[in-house]
Order: sequence, then structure tokens, then C-alpha cells
Amino acid sequence: MHRVVALVQPVQSTFELGCGVEVFGTTRVGVPQHYEFEVCTENPGPVPTSAGYAMHVSSGLSKLATADTVLIPGWLPVETPLSPKVRRALLRAHERGARLVTICSGVFALAQTGLLDGRTATTHWARIDQLQRDFPEVQVEPDVLYVDHGDVATSAGAGAGIDLCLHLVRRDHGAAHAALISRHMVMPTHREGGQVQYAPPQASADALDGLLDWAGERLGTPLSVEDLAARLRISPRTLARRFADQLGTSPGAWLLSRRVAEARRLLEETDLPVDAIAARVGLVSAVNLRRRFRAQVGTTPGAYRRAFRIG
Repeated sequence: MHRVVALVQPVQSTFELGCGVEVFGTTRVGVPQHYEFEVCTENPGPVPTSAGYAMHVSSGLSKLATADTVLIPGWLPVETPLSPKVRRALLRAHERGARLVTICSGVFALAQTGLLDGRTATTHWARIDQLQRDFPEVQVEPDVLYVDHGDVATSAGAGAGIDLCLHLVRRDHGAAHAALISRHMVMPTHREGGQVQYAPPQASADALDGLLDWAGERLGTPLSVEDLAARLRISPRTLARRFADQLGTSPGAWLLSRRVAEARRLLEETDLPVDAIAARVGLVSAVNLRRRFRAQVGTTPGAYRRAFRIG
């Protein structure tokens, strides 16, 4: 049996812990049980949870000494430092070959060990910038559901923890066993695309003399970078400098991003066919919209609409 031990701390997220329990620790009729699941904490006893109740955890850090997988199901507040005991226990587990896995904010704990330095990792889209700022040696991947290096693995938002856990089951025991578990959980074994499709389109502060609002109202027209520059009566080169300074991107990239964001809104809120949406946002054809949409959002317009259609 593969031993999975979750390291919890006050205040523990019940959902993120539950992701691990559902995949590794739940006994199901007709499903072979390949994992043992346990919970430990630095200071055994009552551990407050995000749901408002306390759970009693009787095991301490010694449980990590025999774990095959150590799971860190969230770490809030993310600024919470690792105690010397916890850091030492995690490093020792890794040194003897245990797999260290994080869900959502749990990556902030793992990053403090230094085991992610020079390697890729991910977390919830809302904390991507903070992770990169706090741990500049970590190569942060903003648009994936999880990253698996074999010895360490990290997931995006809490729900992506299930994606990662199922991926690990698939790696450990094959696709058929992972599919069997996912059927019992009534969810897909693998989700298409990354987490950009779940993040809200970013609104940019209009510091360009009203140009962004003006362009946003004319997405259905064949706007060019030259048209944007002419609106402000400046050269395209000057416009490019202002976009880079104020928005950190190019005029062309901003315009395409704005078109795709509007396409997302129309897919969510209307029943317009894809070719009509393409024309309305200035991407001309359904083929072009699909290509641009997949490049930016990581999935197809049809799949996005099925997931996020309102009403």
C-alpha cells in the first residue's frame, strides 16, 4: 500500500484536504484500494478549519518519516513561515524518496524548502504574481492545472488539486484505475486546457487618453495598430512605447486579448453561433476565432461555452 500523509495546519481548508481524501483515502465498492491515507500536524490536537469547526489530529510530524507521498493541502496565510521542525521533516521525507505534492496555496510552504528553486511550479491564478515575487528562483507557470516533476508536484486552484491527484493515480496505477475513481467521483479524469479559462479577463486601467475604451467599443471593425496610433495622433512606434510602459504589452497583443475577452463574454451570455461571435469581435471567421481562442484560453469556444454558459 502506498502511504499518503497530509500535513495540515491551522486554519486548514476542508475542501483542499478533502481533495486528497476523495482520491486517496475513500474506500469504494468494486474499486481496488492502493493507498492508505493519514493526516498529521506539527502540534497534535484540535486543528481549526476554514469551515468553522476544529478537527482532532492525533499524529505528529513523525508520520512523514514513513510516507510515500506527502500532501500539503493549502497553506494559509501564504506568508506563514515554515517552522524549523516542519522544514526539516519535509526535506528528510524528500531525501529518502517521498513525493511532495501541494494543492493550491500549499506551494508557498513547499517553496520555502528550496526544493522548487530553478523548477517550474504553479498555484491559483490569483496568487501567481505573489508566488513569483516571493520566490523569484521558482519558474511560475500561470496557465496549467498542475506541474509534476516526479519528486515534487504542484497544482493550481483548489479544484485543480483533484486533477493533480487523479494524474498521480494514473501515473502510479494506470489510466483505467484513475478512470474508475473519477467515475465514482462523477467528474472527468482529465480536464481540457489550463486555468486561464477560469480566471476573469483582466481589465486594464485606461491610462491612454480614452483609447482603450474607444477601441473596446469598435472591436467589430478592422482596427489596426495604425488606427490606434492615429486616434491619439502619435506614431505607431510612440504608441508601442506607451503600451509597454503603461500596460506591459504591445498594442497588437492588447487588441487581440481584448477581442478574445469579448468573445468569452458572448460565449457565456448569448447563444450566438461561433461565426457570428467571430465577426462581432473582429476576428472575421470561426476558424480564426478558434485558433486565437485556443492559443489564449487553452480550450475551444465550444468547450468554454459548455463550461461557463450563463442561464
